[in-house]
Amino acid sequence: MAPAAAHVLILDDDMDVACAAQLLLRRRYRDGRVDTLSDPAALPALLARATPDVVLLDLNFQPGQTDGAQGLALLDLLRALPRPPSVIAMTAYADVPLAVEALKRGAGDFITKPWDNARLAAAVEQALVRRSDTGHPSITGAASPELMGDSQVMRELRAMIASVGPTEANVMVLGENGVGKELVARALHQASHRAAGPLLAVDMGAVPEATFESELFGHRKGAFTDAKSDRAGRFQSARGGSLFLDEIGNLPLAAQAKLLTALERREVTPLGADRPEAIDVRIISATNVDEERLFDPAMFRTDLLFRLNTIVLRVPPLRARRDDIAMLLQHYLAHYERQYQRPVRAPDAGALACLQGHDWPGNVRALRHACERAVILGQDAHYVRGDFGLFDGPGQAASSPSRSGPVQTLETLEREAIHSTLAQVEGNISHAAKALGISRAALYRKLDKHGL
Repeated sequence: MAPAAAHVLILDDDMDVACAAQLLLRRRYRDGRVDTLSDPAALPALLARATPDVVLLDLNFQPGQTDGAQGLALLDLLRALPRPPSVIAMTAYADVPLAVEALKRGAGDFITKPWDNARLAAAVEQALVRRSDTGHPSITGAASPELMGDSQVMRELRAMIASVGPTEANVMVLGENGVGKELVARALHQASHRAAGPLLAVDMGAVPEATFESELFGHRKGAFTDAKSDRAGRFQSARGGSLFLDEIGNLPLAAQAKLLTALERREVTPLGADRPEAIDVRIISATNVDEERLFDPAMFRTDLLFRLNTIVLRVPPLRARRDDIAMLLQHYLAHYERQYQRPVRAPDAGALACLQGHDWPGNVRALRHACERAVILGQDAHYVRGDFGLFDGPGQAASSPSRSGPVQTLETLEREAIHSTLAQVEGNISHAAKALGISRAALYRKLDKHGL
């Protein structure tokens, strides 16, 4: 478990970025410190007073600078300290090769901007755990969180990961949204002989078809209008490690053909290059597409599917392992009770029965959000059904058998609306602000006001 009194430093010259990260982390480490620093020249003076536990380090500080030289020099400075902090590199989406270089120089993980809040929080949590456990940061990247559950299906899944992980076989992970497919991918990587190398994730559904080759295979300077310098693709950046192709089922057929060629030949040709480059990666893919549709040649190439699914791991939905719900509840309620400094409580018998009988269409992710809501809104000695925001039917909110509840103030309603919207958009600040009809800056002020 990460220490509650953590000291996190965010080193970024963009104060909007630093402020957003600070607001997110302050509510998680209320007993500690979350500082920001925009001027790298002030870092030595800060280090003379105290060494942070974790540093979120931007790699480029000057406008137009893309080589990361200043950030890498600061990384060397931090790594040379007697008890160096864990360093998480922060970089733009297009600078992934630079982030990989930071990993080789001692960073423990990297985050692309704009980040996913859950991913950033998990990276900091894992960095703190590693530092607490070992006294110094690991340089192998963030460890996958434990795949929790004592049901038969989860024991079998963990056994399969332990068996398949050390091999070089390509693995396809199947499962609904929210079941933890990325956790499985991370566990496979950590169990492999490539664990010291990078694990790079690509959301295949989010890569525009027009830039597919550039993103995955790289390009040379001048290959197209905006190609102002050479750039390594994801295949080259993941060399020696694993490449996680998430939402592979959303890949258009034309892009599938290009991916198949790369996998068959074990080489890629960057756009604008006149010769191919060998690739050395293990492929882990994932999709929530139904298997029947996945085997439809009109949707997915059969020859590519056979390249990807040497081993298939099926992650069960939460409704198929209801015996694990009590354990997951205990874990997430305890987590958010610590985060929000709320009293330790347990669900009453009615709430527990309701939670274990719920189908959880959003799976573990939905259960986690429900636990956070209950910790924030719960007022009784025990959590009751209504605290978790479950529904009796379409459009009908769950009733609470133990109380009708007090009249909510406008501030309470505003806080709950913001919290609910953030949960729906999975923490994406831009999407939440748009859904609420306010600016990002206004949303940040309200997050600070409500302690969210």
